[in-house]
Amino acid sequence: MGDKAQIQEAIKTQGEVVRKLKTEKASQEQINEEVAKLLQLKASLGEDDGKHQFVLKTAKGTRDYNPKQMAIRERVFNTIVGSFKRHGAETIDTPVFELKETLTGKYGEDSKLIYDLKDQGGELLSLRYDLTVPFARYLAMNKITNIKRYHIAKVYRRDNPAMTRGRYREFYQCDFDIAGQYDAMIPDAECLKIVYEILSELDLGDFRIKVNDRRILDGMFAVCGVPKDKFRTICSTVDKLDKLPWEEVRKEMVNEKGLSEAAADQIGEYVSMQGGLDLAERLLKDQKLSQSKDACDGLTDIKLLFTYLQIFQVTDKVVFDLSLARGLDYYTGIIYEAVLTQAGVSLVSAEGQNGAPPEESVNVGSVAGGGRYDGLVGMFDSKGRKVPCVGVSIGIERIFSIMEQKAEASAEKVRTTEVQILVASAQKNLLEEKLKLITELWKAGIKAEVMYKKNPKLLSQLQYCEEMGIPLVAILGEQELKDGVVKLRAVATREELDISRSDLIGEIRKRTSEA
Repeated sequence: MGDKAQIQEAIKTQGEVVRKLKTEKASQEQINEEVAKLLQLKASLGEDDGKHQFVLKTAKGTRDYNPKQMAIRERVFNTIVGSFKRHGAETIDTPVFELKETLTGKYGEDSKLIYDLKDQGGELLSLRYDLTVPFARYLAMNKITNIKRYHIAKVYRRDNPAMTRGRYREFYQCDFDIAGQYDAMIPDAECLKIVYEILSELDLGDFRIKVNDRRILDGMFAVCGVPKDKFRTICSTVDKLDKLPWEEVRKEMVNEKGLSEAAADQIGEYVSMQGGLDLAERLLKDQKLSQSKDACDGLTDIKLLFTYLQIFQVTDKVVFDLSLARGLDYYTGIIYEAVLTQAGVSLVSAEGQNGAPPEESVNVGSVAGGGRYDGLVGMFDSKGRKVPCVGVSIGIERIFSIMEQKAEASAEKVRTTEVQILVASAQKNLLEEKLKLITELWKAGIKAEVMYKKNPKLLSQLQYCEEMGIPLVAILGEQELKDGVVKLRAVATREELDISRSDLIGEIRKRTSEA
């Protein structure tokens, strides 16, 4: 009994926690988490007459989306796909799971985040971690050497989710890639132009696109005295600079990765550098870095890239940043990442902010990333034939989180359907006439609805239109049927007009195209 009393007391305390969060208008994810704890406590009481109880919740790192959230997502997808199509991309799809060996050894230290499926006596399979490796497998398998493609699909990572910051275990990626042998930096510059277009069009706030080159990083590691076999592991550590202060990153390099303090300090000098075309020119003359052929090749390409970016009118948001590493093993050249720097976005967690004063720009986190991976396709080809590739992935979940917050903050009414008109009746026994009219509208491609009641009240039909944001109502009555007209009502202004049946479709199209 003592245990039961303790649980009941815990339920009472947890109930207060949930109520407090609701009063303080905490994030829905936080409320759901605490509600799940409350339900688990209630379930543990066992007041279920011996029936098995379980807590109804989504799996960790996943979520449901309600119609309002889906409407926002659809708007974001349309913007992204519009940009991809504007740049001439076609689309493909690949399976949600791949052979385990297809994914093995492609992601560096992130390989531990791959979801392996249970061995059921057949092939060893894993859920896809991104869309890039499956794309490379697709190219090699189908012997494709030239394609400009986009792919929007879900990927899976056994990460520690931070739901309020748009980090999940199941999430969408939106990828755009150009495969083929082309002149240097032209496709790379177009990928950055696409990121610029999408982030500008979505109006998420201020952003920066950081660029670097793997060859510059490798050259920097070489001249700083990093052993060649430690390049990739040190690169993964440098990649943490967007989340950790330099002191922490340096400590990991020296204490965990076994790098000398002198080498770490030299790396520290370089990774603090940011600039543009001027920085690339300065580093080409750098006494140490200029000794590395890799670094010089990378810096020459960065200079060329900035020339094209100036023509594309995007250099106001692009910065050459030597701390950008991107931990994935398959990058071979240019790499880039877009981060939101808008002050005061509540998505920002304490992590990585170090108590920055509110007037400073704060890094909300990466919303897009990509780079050149010229060797990945060759890893799947029996003869090792390479297909040069460059691409970008849009971090859609974080963008959704911000868009949802903006919609909540502005109290904007988000329409969850595209219905243009409701067919209503002013009197009883007109259901069949309404169904005849809506059939004509559907046949003409008009998005229309009718209420599922024989004799609904006119007021309830008009209220439904206001709730759902339906702009027009076609009202049928005995008199309208006799005169061969329909009373067309604009919901917002309440203005009514008798329209002949033959002119109705044209009038609906005219009014809804103006809206």
